[in-house]
Amino acid sequence: MAESPLADRIDKWLWAVRVFRTRSLATDACRAGSVTVNGQPAKPARAVHPGDRVVARLGLIHRTLEVRGVPRARVGAALVGAYCADHTPPAEYEQARARRVEQFLARAKGSGRPTKRDRRRLDRLFGG
Repeated sequence: MAESPLADRIDKWLWAVRVFRTRSLATDACRAGSVTVNGQPAKPARAVHPGDRVVARLGLIHRTLEVRGVPRARVGAALVGAYCADHTPPAEYEQARARRVEQFLARAKGSGRPTKRDRRRLDRLFGG
């Protein structure tokens, strides 16, 4: 494996370790203020170094990552662990799952009883 650089842009690093699907999504998240590095809001061109702590808001989840290394290019899913450590608490994932279910179950007041299609979806969701 080629020697990796000591620092790289935060948007490129987030894309390379597969936090975001595209680099432009990572750049947009940085510009929107959804990414912090060591507690400071990060612009897309901010350099990250090994040991930095990155927090990225992805929908309902705040992922907490530690930079272990900087890859030269996007890495495969099996190699991501060499470049970042995930310190996101398991409770964060559980809360996101619960909120997703709550959104699914939420019904507008006065909308009547669930339809047959709604019931089937609920049965599929809860394994019935």
